[in-house]
Amino acid sequence: MKKENIASYKLQIENELFNRVVPFWEAHSIDKKHGGYYNCLDRDGSVYDTRKHIWLQGRQAWMFSKLFEHEQNVEWLEIALNGVKFLTNNAVRDDGRAYFSMTEDGRPIYLQRKIFSECFYVMALAGYAYASGEMGYLKRAESQLGKIWEWSEDLTKVGRPAFSGEVASQSLAIPMILLNLIEEVSRNDNSRYSAEIEGCIQRILLHVDEERQAVFETVSPDGGYINNIDGRLLNPGHAIEAGWFLQNWAQKKQDSKLAETASNMVRWSYKKGWDQQFGGIYYFLDYEGYSPTQLEWDMKLWWPHCEAMVAHLQNVKIFGLKEDWNSFTEVTDYSFSHFSDKEFGEWYGYANRRGEITHRFKGGPYKGCFHVPRALFYCWQMLKELEDSV
Repeated sequence: MKKENIASYKLQIENELFNRVVPFWEAHSIDKKHGGYYNCLDRDGSVYDTRKHIWLQGRQAWMFSKLFEHEQNVEWLEIALNGVKFLTNNAVRDDGRAYFSMTEDGRPIYLQRKIFSECFYVMALAGYAYASGEMGYLKRAESQLGKIWEWSEDLTKVGRPAFSGEVASQSLAIPMILLNLIEEVSRNDNSRYSAEIEGCIQRILLHVDEERQAVFETVSPDGGYINNIDGRLLNPGHAIEAGWFLQNWAQKKQDSKLAETASNMVRWSYKKGWDQQFGGIYYFLDYEGYSPTQLEWDMKLWWPHCEAMVAHLQNVKIFGLKEDWNSFTEVTDYSFSHFSDKEFGEWYGYANRRGEITHRFKGGPYKGCFHVPRALFYCWQMLKELEDSV
């Protein structure tokens, strides 16, 4: 890891973030009339659907709050507030449930039987509170987090039916998002969430199979292997993201065993997920080698590559191993050469196995101002630290 190589990646990522990605969302997504953000943006930023998706409203408000907190550009704080006001004025019902999608002027369209709209609402409130100093938003975030925690323990409370023939199982998505939410809400003062933090960590660890060197999306309630298409499912990008979330807490707790497990989650998942023939990370895999039933299983999506950039560089920073640096450069080079749009800015989201772009839009119901700028921002910060330490 030569200093000049670190500096080169730092400059590339810095330029991408501040000159090509953030300006795209500044120029095209802000709805100054109704508040919030247009998130369905074509390649050139044109709005092709005015519906607003609450996952992405919350994520973008959080992202601009984070950018402002570190760079103090007042326009970014105003953009964050634009989203926070739209969310607080429109997105949440009296019972605390948050809609999945709304009209541009804030009328509800769809409500999922999941907890993720509420999670990203909490992220937005907490991020804006810390950025602006308006801590009333943090109190609202803490209150909402309490409701989410209750629902997470019994999803029938958000309308998820329970059927007698279901195999008892637990999903990786819930403990990892809750662990991330607690970090966003509590920052460094997390003592009052200690039981919840430990609970999330232990639930995540149930998905880590040391013997198989795999991280499974779905396991039995005691962490057992489920030999069906759900239990055998690997989502490399998700497992890598869970790994760096867990690593954050391993460092906070100064737990070397947990740190090693978190790093292995990243390394195993990347090794299994990397397409040796065409490059890039598969979206889904079946652990036993069967064809995954997801039709998009072999596509290359933007976000797993973003998560891998962050996770590998985090491993470099902690362990200093060349193998992690090589993985970081491999996935970063692939991402910039396949997803980055040199003409209009931002990144494409979807490519086929060969890396050919299949969808030209930059924003859709699940892709917004989040994974790309978050990954670039965190990598830029870590590269600055590495450059100073070499």
